[in-house]
Amino acid sequence: MNQPAETPATPAKDARTWAMLCHLTALSGFCVPFGNILGPLIVWAIKREEDPFIDDQGKEALNFQLTMTIAIVVAMILIFIFIGMLLLPVLAIFEIVMVVMASVAANEGRAYRYPVTIRFFK
Repeated sequence: MNQPAETPATPAKDARTWAMLCHLTALSGFCVPFGNILGPLIVWAIKREEDPFIDDQGKEALNFQLTMTIAIVVAMILIFIFIGMLLLPVLAIFEIVMVVMASVAANEGRAYRYPVTIRFFK
């Protein structure tokens, strides 16, 4: 028996790839200032009209990166009372783990929701 490669509920491979890239491009923020926001924003802005899955995951990636940017700014301010020195590495590890988990989920066709995220875009 031949089974279809994708069920109707599963987004197309191309859509899954672009949704995954919405998440993964955020890691460019470790090399490029504000790359964590610009990467997902560029991919989402270019591809959001092509598939609702890309639109959804692009907004989710962008919301998480904006939330993380706010958290990093707060942690940098808190460096003056030494709490920020502990928070910055924790935030960096948290961001990497969450981005990888979201990327894997998007590549599998599952919509991922980041925890503790402010929903700027709905």
